[in-house]
Amino acid sequence: MHFTHVQNGKAQQVDISEKPVAYRYALAEGTIELKPETVDAIKQGSIEKGNVLNAATVAAVLATKQTPFIIPLCHSILLTSVKVDYSVLNTAIRVTVEVKSEGKTGAEMEALTGVSVALLTIWDMVKSVEKDATGNYPITKLRDIQVLHKSKTER
Repeated sequence: MHFTHVQNGKAQQVDISEKPVAYRYALAEGTIELKPETVDAIKQGSIEKGNVLNAATVAAVLATKQTPFIIPLCHSILLTSVKVDYSVLNTAIRVTVEVKSEGKTGAEMEALTGVSVALLTIWDMVKSVEKDATGNYPITKLRDIQVLHKSKTER
């Protein structure tokens, strides 16, 4: 088995110099499970810290832009579009992040990072109502963070 990020036992960023520039697309999603009353409070806009989904959207977009600073061997890429969407369910919120870019390597790490940070931001915004009497989070869970689709089109 050959690992492209390891050369002579040392971590390295993969050389993509010879790859052609392409239009790239990635769609990722993830879910946060919450108490029903927390989801209701988000819908009603009554979370003390403010508008949860707006904060999570801004966080997701910023995270996509910062991905190569968070994931050490990830290349910097030119993002051309980032879209964040939510499905608000009875006891969960599903986040999707769509990333478009133009470059020599994919956009899936940016989409996954955006989803992850959006979910963490939601958790941070609602933690005061999610805590139980002991200060723990028995209901709150992040789950199913995954790439739904990835594609590229040569220029």
